[in-house]
Amino acid sequence: MFRHKKIYWLSFIFLSSCIEDAPLDSLSPAGPYSRSIDELFWLTFWIAVGVFVIVQGALLFSVFYFKEREGSPEPKQIHGNNFLEILWTIIPVMILAAIAVPTVQTIFDLAREPEDALKIEVIGHQWWFEYKYPDFGITTANVLVIPEDQPVRLEMWSNDVLHNYWVPKLNGKKYLVPGQKTYLNLQADSPEEFWAQCGEYCGLSHSKMRGRVISMTEADFASWVENEQSYAEKELPESSLAAEGQLVYLNAGCTQCHVIDGVWDVQGDRIAPNLTHFANRNVFAGAALKNNRENLTKWLANPAEIKPGTFMPNLELTEKEINALIAYLGTLK
Repeated sequence: MFRHKKIYWLSFIFLSSCIEDAPLDSLSPAGPYSRSIDELFWLTFWIAVGVFVIVQGALLFSVFYFKEREGSPEPKQIHGNNFLEILWTIIPVMILAAIAVPTVQTIFDLAREPEDALKIEVIGHQWWFEYKYPDFGITTANVLVIPEDQPVRLEMWSNDVLHNYWVPKLNGKKYLVPGQKTYLNLQADSPEEFWAQCGEYCGLSHSKMRGRVISMTEADFASWVENEQSYAEKELPESSLAAEGQLVYLNAGCTQCHVIDGVWDVQGDRIAPNLTHFANRNVFAGAALKNNRENLTKWLANPAEIKPGTFMPNLELTEKEINALIAYLGTLK
């Protein structure tokens, strides 16, 4: 019975590596920066495989060829071999050089600021990512939108603790440090949606600090920018459920942490995500949840149940208030 369990778990481990659609798969590059890392990885991997095969092959050969046999004379006793010692010093140096040269080159290539790059600011919070487009006057959260086949330069820092921004299919990891700016380049080959993840433990809900990166065609990106630059609808049909939700938003304390551009000029920086075009985002709560009615209901009823340690308090909203607030959030397009 125990043997069958071992076989079962070993099979599970090996089969899990065969998944075709892994959102955080760093071995499926979708841009020039991730391809550079991928090429370096495979170079190092095959060199390591070659070293392993040669060393283990020599070890096995020695074990079986030189094993003691009945009647064999005592082998000649030697103490050192200058030629071999020099040889197995030179060979590792050559191997390390073969790895070090492309490694250093790749590091500098990844760090170099590309020409004509779109500049975006990334601010890490517990536990969500904020994005600002200074050239367009746009502030959003959780979903980073970029144009396809165009370099993007991320200027990043943290608002609280150490975070780490990672979009495996577009580039490697980069720290977000309080009081210090770091930089990361992204570029996507084609329109696609990618997963992002905080790669540094940052508190109770670290595992739920995720994100999405959506690359669009140039035309779609221009349309997205135009829409994001517009303000939310301030006037809603009287007696509508959305209008009731707007009152809930204004009176329940939501404006103390969130901002919706264009609504009663309650603008400025807040500690929570900007909700101006919330309905256009496919995820929320640090990209931990899909943006749908069921998840919004659970979140508004008790945020801490979904993300332990979250700074969003339980506002003790009634079912009616939650339904109205969801209706209002649905108008923020």
